[in-house]
Amino acid sequence: MTSNKLPKPAEDFSEWYNQVIQRAELADYAPVRGCMVVRPYGWAIWENIQSALDGRFKATGHVNAAFPLFIPMSFLEKEKEHVEGFSPELAVVTIGGGQQLEEPLVVRPTSETIIGHMYAKWIQSYRDLPVLINQWANVVRWEMRTRLFLRTLEFYWQEGHTAHETAEEAEAETRRMLDVYEDFAVNEAAVPVIKGLKSDSEKFAGAVRSYTIEAMMGDTRALQSGTSHNLGQNFAKAFEIQYLDRNNELQYCWTTSWGLSTRFVGAIIMTHGDEQGLVLPPRLAPIQIVTVPIFRSEEEKSRVMEMTGKVQDMLSGFRIKVDDRLELTPGFKFNDWELRGVPLRLEIGPKDVENNAVTAARRDIAGREGKTSISMENLGQQISDLLDSVQKNIYDKAVAFREAHTHSPKDYAELQEAILSGWALSLWCGSADCETRIKEDTKATIRCIPLEQDGAGGACVYCGKKAEKKAIFSRAY
Repeated sequence: MTSNKLPKPAEDFSEWYNQVIQRAELADYAPVRGCMVVRPYGWAIWENIQSALDGRFKATGHVNAAFPLFIPMSFLEKEKEHVEGFSPELAVVTIGGGQQLEEPLVVRPTSETIIGHMYAKWIQSYRDLPVLINQWANVVRWEMRTRLFLRTLEFYWQEGHTAHETAEEAEAETRRMLDVYEDFAVNEAAVPVIKGLKSDSEKFAGAVRSYTIEAMMGDTRALQSGTSHNLGQNFAKAFEIQYLDRNNELQYCWTTSWGLSTRFVGAIIMTHGDEQGLVLPPRLAPIQIVTVPIFRSEEEKSRVMEMTGKVQDMLSGFRIKVDDRLELTPGFKFNDWELRGVPLRLEIGPKDVENNAVTAARRDIAGREGKTSISMENLGQQISDLLDSVQKNIYDKAVAFREAHTHSPKDYAELQEAILSGWALSLWCGSADCETRIKEDTKATIRCIPLEQDGAGGACVYCGKKAEKKAIFSRAY
């Protein structure tokens, strides 16, 4: 007989992750290998992510548009580094309408090329700049190893693409959007992240500089959770994105791109989840509060359901659901909503009615310690405070976990040991050779060179040569 219990994440994190996604009905496997079907509960999380980000994008002056799914192959070939970086992952259409196409079409892996082509048409003068456009879209990358949400052939994301007059403006935009991603991750998803610069070997194909937010998952691996790229004039020169400057001279634009995808749903699962299943941050949870009425007789039912209706009305400003399934026991319902990560459960039984109160159970604190009786008086404010407390607590837990598993090795032997149980924050000389050798030995990559440095230089952890900055080395998804 198969156990209904989830695998313990400490024992089999990968299987725990896969089972949580399917049992909580976030996503399922599609008939095409490497693709996923995002189920309504999973999509609701993504919709809340979209809303939180979209508001931030619009507040910083960006507007939304939509660009085609198909890109002429010749467009990708215009930017050499770009096509080399993406060629192993391309899905290419060669037949359309039963006819061989004159030119193959690429199913977009990203949209710098097609958007660059359009910007070349739209931008004529410095008066047209800056152009600040974002699109919400699906993209296709032919990944060989796939995992739900983290790495699939087709996934959903937003991609921002901007054009500017100067190199300074482009760099400022690149860093501003990195800050937007950090703000979203910390304040909406309760996921602590490190902002940093990618090494040249890890940067986006065609970029001058790539910045990232890196998060530590529950198994101590790193997850690249959002990226922002300064493209310099590479794509502008490839696609002739030019403008007449203030002296009436023709100049190339400076461009950026930045993106965050459905893999962030995976980040939330793996940062906060526990042995019972999901633990969702209240600000992104599809259901913030679930109410479970408890009764044994018709007389009790009448009083309990009347109180449940009052609670529903009083908390109408929250995302709240009443679990009135009669065929299931309260215990089954408790476990079901814990699996789904609902931040707060309100139990309403005959004693609660007598006391004019509800029993609140927090998802982030197990057992009796997480339960409290709340008076119906000023219920909305008390629930709001409780949800804020859950949000803060799961963030603080994640920060403490990351700090406990981030090591500062003094030499290469210590680095190799550190990578087995977390992140290694070590001095690196900047040599690609050192980076490659560390990766070959440990399977760890440079996740980023943190933007915040302590300023203390020293010897490279691998070769011993002079090093100015520290880098985070870690195994990653």
